[in-house]
Amino acid sequence: MKQFKVILSGGGTGGHIFPAVAIANEIKKLVPTAEILFVGALGKMEMEKVPAAGYKIIGVPIAGFQRKFTCENLKLPFLIIMSLLKTRKIISDFKPDVVVGTGGYASGPLLRAATSKGIPALIQEQNSYAGITNKILSKKANKICVAYEGMEKFFPKEKLLLTGNPVRQDISNIEEKRNEAFTFFKLDPNKKTVLVVGGSLGAKAINEAVGAGLQLFADNNIQLVWQTGKTYFDTAKKQTEGFETKNITAVDFISRMDLAYAFADVVISRAGAGAISELCIVQKPCVLVPLPTAAEDHQTQNAMALVNKNAAILVKDTEATKILVERAIQLVNNVTEQQQLKINMKQLAFFNSANVIAKEVLKLANYKE
Repeated sequence: MKQFKVILSGGGTGGHIFPAVAIANEIKKLVPTAEILFVGALGKMEMEKVPAAGYKIIGVPIAGFQRKFTCENLKLPFLIIMSLLKTRKIISDFKPDVVVGTGGYASGPLLRAATSKGIPALIQEQNSYAGITNKILSKKANKICVAYEGMEKFFPKEKLLLTGNPVRQDISNIEEKRNEAFTFFKLDPNKKTVLVVGGSLGAKAINEAVGAGLQLFADNNIQLVWQTGKTYFDTAKKQTEGFETKNITAVDFISRMDLAYAFADVVISRAGAGAISELCIVQKPCVLVPLPTAAEDHQTQNAMALVNKNAAILVKDTEATKILVERAIQLVNNVTEQQQLKINMKQLAFFNSANVIAKEVLKLANYKE
């Protein structure tokens, strides 16, 4: 029997890469002999993260459109042509049965090249406001998997399937890991704990607000694990000096997010689609600070999907330095509010998204065991 082959593409940020990896992992569970290839943008984080997850990736020279005038935009037509030529060759050589795009400009040339050859294509849109690449690709895609209701305003209704976002598998049953989490992060299990995460690229407003509010956390006997991202880490290390006895710690990256969620009473986070999907699954009360420069302000749209259901607290990026830390501390000290947020978050959670999407991929390719 012919080997089942899939190409996945998406990147630029963790929000596009990690769903693609989760879908690939699920395809491998369903079809262990499947051959899987990734296509990404040269120089972007997928070129490092995908091989780390155990998959082969080929880079193409695509880049995104810069919203302000820059000479880089003049190169864009040439990069698009070069990327289309390269992806056509990749498809001719690899001969996939189906292609999957998870957003980001890297997926554009691949899916255009695939659909022009009649290869079935599935796209997965993580956000409540559709990205420009997926909007363009939706005309030729066979199936569009979405994480929010009401996405027919961006995509053909007959192609839509509400699946939620694929998330890392290790975040299920985190309550069982609570004791391990306190040991791993050297925390006191008897103290209230806040987790701060800024997304794969860090978060300036969150970092500045938390850095200025460390004494408030200490005064309220709240311990803190603060993921800063690489660029702010040196500053945060200096800011946390003297707070070690209060269990206030800065780290540039958290590899065990399952354990980080397990210890957290409250989470401060950006409002990327992946982060929100995970928070709903682990049901951790959260204060969301959307990144205002995200394309089409999609993080605010993501956050409002929860806020409108009383499932999260919103603090604007511009107000973070003034009110973020105080609002988080209020939530830590209000168990009733925490419980209400948890109940409402659970209603918005999708627990098997990767599996549902992987089965759609197999269906599109008419795969039969």
